[in-house]
Amino acid sequence: MTTLRHPRHMQFASSRREFLSQCGGGFGAVALASLMSESRAAESLNPVAAAVPQLKARAKSVIFLFMEGGPSHLDTFDPKPLLNELAGQPLPESFGKVILAMGEAKAPLLASKRQWKQHGEAGTWVSDWLPYTAQCVDDIAVLRSCWANGINHSSGVCQMNTCSLVGGRPSLGSWVSYGLGTENENLPAFVVLQDNRSSVVNGPRNWSAGFMPAVYQGIRLQDGSEPIPNLKNPEGITDRRQREKLEYLNWLNRGFADRHPEQTELEARIASYELGFRMQAQAPEAIDLAEETAATQALYGLDQKETATYGRMCLLARRMVERGVRFVQLYHGAGSKWDAHAKIETNHTTNCQSMDRCVAGLLQDLKQRGLLDETLVVWGGEFGRTPMSEQGDGRDHNPTGFTMWMAGGGVRGGQTLGTTDELGLHAVEDRLHVQDIHASILHLLGIDNMALTWMHQGRPERPTINEGAFFKRLVG
Repeated sequence: MTTLRHPRHMQFASSRREFLSQCGGGFGAVALASLMSESRAAESLNPVAAAVPQLKARAKSVIFLFMEGGPSHLDTFDPKPLLNELAGQPLPESFGKVILAMGEAKAPLLASKRQWKQHGEAGTWVSDWLPYTAQCVDDIAVLRSCWANGINHSSGVCQMNTCSLVGGRPSLGSWVSYGLGTENENLPAFVVLQDNRSSVVNGPRNWSAGFMPAVYQGIRLQDGSEPIPNLKNPEGITDRRQREKLEYLNWLNRGFADRHPEQTELEARIASYELGFRMQAQAPEAIDLAEETAATQALYGLDQKETATYGRMCLLARRMVERGVRFVQLYHGAGSKWDAHAKIETNHTTNCQSMDRCVAGLLQDLKQRGLLDETLVVWGGEFGRTPMSEQGDGRDHNPTGFTMWMAGGGVRGGQTLGTTDELGLHAVEDRLHVQDIHASILHLLGIDNMALTWMHQGRPERPTINEGAFFKRLVG
């Protein structure tokens, strides 16, 4: 039986000559450890060490702007003149029987009250709800033909995060962490923030590592003045004392882990202690928004109450990817605040006003810093909204046709790709399932969605569940 030795019990040199001799003998091991940490062969030492992409990578990192609850494509990026012409009438029989979250669709069509205008050199259509995003359309590829399978929030949010309607699979960010690791070992590889204290539907399962080791799961930061709680040592606790305490915890945990290798949560806990110690040195600088100029803070809307919260999140996201964080997910409307079954005018007006300026500021800031080319920005929710009304002045969930957009990371902006039918109910041309969207994000990062695998219960699992293809027109 192996006897564990706590670091405190190690023998130390008793003279300067002995000390130098021991140090000299260890220099080779230090160099070797450094070299090994740069390859996937060092996973046992650092499972999120940076790895070489399988394909030619156009992007180094992702910022996923998740509008939870389902924004209406019919009132933001996908104008439908026929919808206003037929407003108040039932859905034409040619569309067949439509089953929605609230049952069979029988309500009359609801007109869009938006004012539409073409923007940018390509003439991209954007509604008056998004005046700031409209200024960035030449960097944006609008995807009007997205579709999914989930008709309720739980399954929809789950699928948009994991490609599956049911929980238990790794999230997209976890697959990216596994496949590429991080370029900054002093910060998490996968970071999640949300704009209020309400729980995102399904909670932490959305950024879970599923059946993969827990070390690949997302780390949720908090909004406010202290995004990373308990980062500072208590008064009177020195770095040396903190290091000794961590060594003791690791000694205890490692002994248990050696006897129970199947418990990856403990490995993740050990790694999190080490990461937490390293973060104490670097994270305070990474999250210190006071370092930003007043002009930059205003660009993100930090000078206005309605935009300050999401603006801080977007600015933190830029600072994170700037420092090598691989995947950042920012939930807007946490708690399904975009879910406009009634009073869509009030609902979406409020949501757009608190998000639009912040998102545009992020795109502009990334571009002027030369970061947009290597940062893929994704915008969208778990589904869209129906052309039919609900409760008179709202719209129901619509997974069969909705809009998302991508910018940066090798995506050619100024494009509008795919179409929905004349009323915006179904995606009809260049249909992009959630699996295709994930496959495209992974491809832009240099990951082949069919080649990246994890063996689970004797079978190879893939991030898009053996389906999905890169949408080549994104870069064409």
